[in-house]
Amino acid sequence: RIKDTANLSAEERFQVAKEYYDDRTFDLAISEFQGILLQFPGSEVYDDAQFYLGMSRFQRSEYLLGASEFSKLIRNIPASSFVPESQYRLAECYYQLSPPYSLDQRYSRKAIEEFQAFIDFFPSDERVPEAEKKIKELTDKLAEKEFNSAYIYEKLEYYTAALQYYTNVAELYHDTKFAPKALAAKIRVLIEKKRTTEAGKEIENFIK
Repeated sequence: RIKDTANLSAEERFQVAKEYYDDRTFDLAISEFQGILLQFPGSEVYDDAQFYLGMSRFQRSEYLLGASEFSKLIRNIPASSFVPESQYRLAECYYQLSPPYSLDQRYSRKAIEEFQAFIDFFPSDERVPEAEKKIKELTDKLAEKEFNSAYIYEKLEYYTAALQYYTNVAELYHDTKFAPKALAAKIRVLIEKKRTTEAGKEIENFIK
């Protein structure tokens, strides 16, 4: 049931908005949280409204809008107790937007950046292991994309480009499973091109 909140205080209006949120009536919750932010900019519940506006967007899978709201809280209310949770949720928004490895990976990079910020700013938070796990998963995806590009260049016989991409994988993503694969592929290309001195050096690297 829609309630008339026009004459309520900030705290009363927040209670109504939170009830909508808890009932998963997110469209009404969003409208009320936005109303609080506009009408009561200095109130006690301002950061609560900002956080739950972000969470309402998140729950509706509106991840870009959610990211925008969590960013606003972190930037505009840095003393809020909701900052750690908002930083984690900001990273999670980009994580949810991260597509399969073959597509543009800008959201994967953004998620890594925001999860890393979470770890740096809140190192004792219990979600740090989860953030580290997600960074590793996303880094593997970036490595796979780069490795796949190298392989395509090799098949097309663009050997200079293939070698560059294999080198990038080995150097930038050295702690992923694609690094040894990239080094082995690089050796294969160098032998194919009869660049035996370079191949010998890379074999030494590979063995190390």
